Amino acid sequence: DVQLVESGGGLAQVGGSLRLSCAASGFTFDDYAVGWFRQAPGKEREEVACFGSSNGRTFYRNSVKGRFTISSDSARTRVYLQMNYLKPEDAGVYYCNADGRGRYRGRTYWGEGTQVTVSS
Repeated sequence: DVQLVESGGGLAQVGGSLRLSCAASGFTFDDYAVGWFRQAPGKEREEVACFGSSNGRTFYRNSVKGRFTISSDSARTRVYLQMNYLKPEDAGVYYCNADGRGRYRGRTYWGEGTQVTVSS
């Protein structure tokens, strides 16, 4: 079974940093695009960063470029999101996501999310 378990959320000050971690199991990274989404209260869930997007490149939404970095461990069992220079608009629940490609297209998995709060 595919499992995605996030950790590392919490409270940070504006300008501060947090590192999110997602423990991933039950699938192969080669078969899925793996990344992070977030959802702020009253807003739609939005993609933040992703490995293996449709064009094969690492994706970052414009508002986090230069501040956030997505990475994985060498065994490709964990996905990280290093968040620097945090802004109030970065607050929300962050979700780890695996989205199937090729013969796995249509299969999407989510973690339960981890809360990120940014205080000024």
